[in-house]
Amino acid sequence: MDHSRAPVLEALEEFRRRGDVVFGPPGHKQGRGADPRVTDVLGLDVFRSDVLSLNGLDDRRQSRGVLEQAQELMADAVGAEHAFFSTCGSSLSVKTAMLSVAGPGEKLLLSRNAHKAVIAAVIINGVEPVWVHPKFDTERHLAHPPEPEDVRRRLREHPDAKGMLLITPTDWGTCADIRGVADVCHAADVPLIVDEAWGAHLPFHPGLPSWGMDADADLVVTSVHKMGGAIEQSSVFHLQHDRVAPEVLKQREDLLGTTSASSLIYGALDGWRRQMAERGHELMDAALHRAERVRAVLRELPGLRVMGHEIIEEGLAAEFDPLKIVVDVRDLGISGMQATEWLRVHRHVDMGGSDTCRITASITHADDDDTEKILVDAVRSLVEHADTIERRPPVHLPEPHVLELEQAMLPRAAFFAPVEHVPAEHAAGRIAAETISPYPPGVPVVAPGEVITDEVVDYLRSGVAHGFLISDAADPSLNSLRVVART
Repeated sequence: MDHSRAPVLEALEEFRRRGDVVFGPPGHKQGRGADPRVTDVLGLDVFRSDVLSLNGLDDRRQSRGVLEQAQELMADAVGAEHAFFSTCGSSLSVKTAMLSVAGPGEKLLLSRNAHKAVIAAVIINGVEPVWVHPKFDTERHLAHPPEPEDVRRRLREHPDAKGMLLITPTDWGTCADIRGVADVCHAADVPLIVDEAWGAHLPFHPGLPSWGMDADADLVVTSVHKMGGAIEQSSVFHLQHDRVAPEVLKQREDLLGTTSASSLIYGALDGWRRQMAERGHELMDAALHRAERVRAVLRELPGLRVMGHEIIEEGLAAEFDPLKIVVDVRDLGISGMQATEWLRVHRHVDMGGSDTCRITASITHADDDDTEKILVDAVRSLVEHADTIERRPPVHLPEPHVLELEQAMLPRAAFFAPVEHVPAEHAAGRIAAETISPYPPGVPVVAPGEVITDEVVDYLRSGVAHGFLISDAADPSLNSLRVVART
């Protein structure tokens, strides 16, 4: 296929060349009505390119096929049979993918270290989750993806399960044995969905971890805005084989997705594919060398432990994304959250993520010598000033088994059940009616339907005292918890 083409961008360019005046949405009419105070910040070109696909550029159900052409080019670029663009982010895409495999009341195997979007999908879709617990790294206090044998065991216990959702890479760059899990699923004649939100770059260089399509997954969801070059909310479904029908995926996406898709996102996805098809190997190669230089410098700084391929040698993960710079800062006497706050305030550097133990930075094709130096200098300054950072109450990190809570009710049933709010000190033994996801990193510690324990309450409340943000709990302070009412 001709990867020098970018059908969506070409259609936008033609639309602007023609100078069409639109008497429908969006109401700003390609920037004519935009407040200058807004365009001073966002730029007028954002509004000029904000065109409704229907009656403007194209629609996937109309005849010119602009979007279809762009999606076919994407599929060809990454080795998929089909690709579908989504403008609602992978939080919605993963809900669509799950609903394409299992319907209300049906079972689906799910990695328990999933993002809160997966828990939301379980509630919305009404599927019965069969949790596959991750491999816990006690020393690093980190969850790595489950292994093929973990999936095989759960499929034997639940032979009526409709498929498996695997999360890889994790936020911290550790990766699953996708092919091994795919083999297990396919032996049971069920599809493997891979939530590869952090893996949009993986198809474009052999030095990167396995790409889901190459590893025989059936359906892969990527967030191109995370490690790629598209704007926020850019997501793509990649599909192969016949275990998930393309028309089923389209219908489920139509059920949940917006009817006002953003041409800005479509154009950014189209342009990213063209850039990677033409220069992906070169750009990823440069990023890989840059990441290794950064990692080497940071390893020499006192008080830092930089994660790398040793986790593979230790048997904790199948692969590791070297573009993730993951640095444990506990030996500095601070948490990753404190480190991130200090870097933002004092060096104007925003890290990609943090938690109780570590910080992380993503190196992408967009980095250059300037950003490399800024990152290294900022972290070096953090090390030099760590003694000046105010100490906070410690987070009471639990043993891994403490996080494997009993599922007493289906998440959907618990979420919509009659509820009451109880003081935190009285919550142990009660069934949660809410999701409790500490940010960072956004993986729920408690899901609806799980039985709350004293150990988990202690962990969460110590985290709030230290600086956790609990955005989804009814009471973000966790002085009280939302639980299923007793009858």
